[in-house]
Amino acid sequence: MQQNKPKFISNHEDLEVYKIAFDAAMEIFKLSKNFPKEEKYSLIDQIRRSSRSVCANLAEAWRSGGSPRRRKTQGNVHQDRRRYKGSFLLRLNDAEAEAAETQVWLKFAVKCHYLAVNSGRKLYSQAAPRGQILAKRELDALRPHQILGLIVIMTNSADKWLLKSKENK
Repeated sequence: MQQNKPKFISNHEDLEVYKIAFDAAMEIFKLSKNFPKEEKYSLIDQIRRSSRSVCANLAEAWRSGGSPRRRKTQGNVHQDRRRYKGSFLLRLNDAEAEAAETQVWLKFAVKCHYLAVNSGRKLYSQAAPRGQILAKRELDALRPHQILGLIVIMTNSADKWLLKSKENK
């Protein structure tokens, strides 16, 4: 019988939510190349900016504090955890807002017939998490909006992601 080894999270690119958001941003970039030229400085710019901003804010949240440290929690080993809860939560909130904004732009792209309905649905509502084990209630919350759901889970369990410092003890 093979045991599951702890997953090391050495930087923001190891976060499942970052991987999903990055893939979605790249798909949006690819698909938006086919949007009409008159949308270059409006819809194309907005949808690309907001989708990329999700990733940038997740990276900022991850790097918002302290020195690298390894610590095992719930079967995962997290390295370089956050030191300042307020800063961490602020960046997660920004990532969540940008993900919601991206959904709005996707809906416009579909309604304006720039994006096929199936492509819009795929990006708007991601499938169940890849290789991630979550509680049933968390998984149910993720089905409609995976990126938003994962950000909300991180926000609701922020203390698990923080570095231990005098302020957080």
